[in-house]
Amino acid sequence: MDFVATLWNAGAFMLGYLLPFLFVLTIVVFVHELGHFLVARWCGVDVKVFSIGFGRELFGFNDKHGTRWRFALVPLGGYVKFSGDADAASAGTDSAEIETMTAQQRERSFPAQSIGERAAIVAAGPIANFLLAIFIFAASVYVFGKPVLTPRVDQVVAGSAAERAGLLSGDLVVSIDGRPIGSFADMQRAISTRPNETLSMVVDRAGAMVTLPVTPALVEQSTPVGKQRIGVLGVQASRQASDWTTQQFGLVESAKLGVTETWFVVERTYDYLAKLVSGRESVDQLSGPIRIAQVSGLVASNGGLLGLLNLAAILSVSIGLMNLFPVPMLDGGHLMFYALEALRGRPLSERAQEIGFKLGLGLVLMLMLFVTWNDLVHVRSLL
Repeated sequence: MDFVATLWNAGAFMLGYLLPFLFVLTIVVFVHELGHFLVARWCGVDVKVFSIGFGRELFGFNDKHGTRWRFALVPLGGYVKFSGDADAASAGTDSAEIETMTAQQRERSFPAQSIGERAAIVAAGPIANFLLAIFIFAASVYVFGKPVLTPRVDQVVAGSAAERAGLLSGDLVVSIDGRPIGSFADMQRAISTRPNETLSMVVDRAGAMVTLPVTPALVEQSTPVGKQRIGVLGVQASRQASDWTTQQFGLVESAKLGVTETWFVVERTYDYLAKLVSGRESVDQLSGPIRIAQVSGLVASNGGLLGLLNLAAILSVSIGLMNLFPVPMLDGGHLMFYALEALRGRPLSERAQEIGFKLGLGLVLMLMLFVTWNDLVHVRSLL
């Protein structure tokens, strides 16, 4: 019976957590690498390998251009290897390979391209991640519409920031700090991101416009990705069915909403990092593969396919931003080297680049170890 129970638990883990996680991660990684791949092809660069995952190849095929498309054993990332690259991370030039190339092959190698072309190829990965997020958010509201709850106050919690500000039951929130509020979700976003800040809130009170100074209270909440410090007013949303509507949008409006939603994720990410540096946020929210898998499972069970796609959009923005950090080994590190090459009129020495890539690798590995430890501590706290 113990053996059967073990098999059952393993199967439940696979279906409940691992498969949703791999689904989300594979989409994000594939689109990121596809960005590199397509711009490289457009620039006339030969692509040797397009890999989803690392390590031993599980299966793959060669296309008519000679690119090896492969799925590898460890599906926690991917890479595109260009002609002339020393390795999958483009950490230098393979001089031995370059020497054996014909003049035509050398022209189609990655190191032979101009600074602008190399920068475009490298930047295409993160840009593709942002475009994926915009597409998913836009397609979601275009196909399914956007559920909107009128930003009407149903009840005010006693002793809350809302009560101190003078909010009353029945108030309809019109704007916060001059920003129009069209839904209860808009109000939550405006409030949650600015704890302990005094905001100017305009409400419609029985037809009269009333301006109130509100200061959201700072509250620490436990979530699947860790503890989050957010601003809270202390109001309950309207429970009237008539206050719920589903807005439909055309293609242009959906695209605008996709851009707006993607930019919101970017803003929240940078805001978190700034507060992390200043000590106003906790490192508890830094998550690795284990916690992302946990969140993927929860989203799959509660939100289904649409929920997973929206999670993929959020993760895609995060991956795009992370890759733009000026750390060697990441896309941002390559762009930093190209910027220095453009300023100096010549590339950094191979020795300097080698040292930079080693330092970058060390930083990336330390971050991976840290977030994995964070994940294990978080999972242990749930047991």
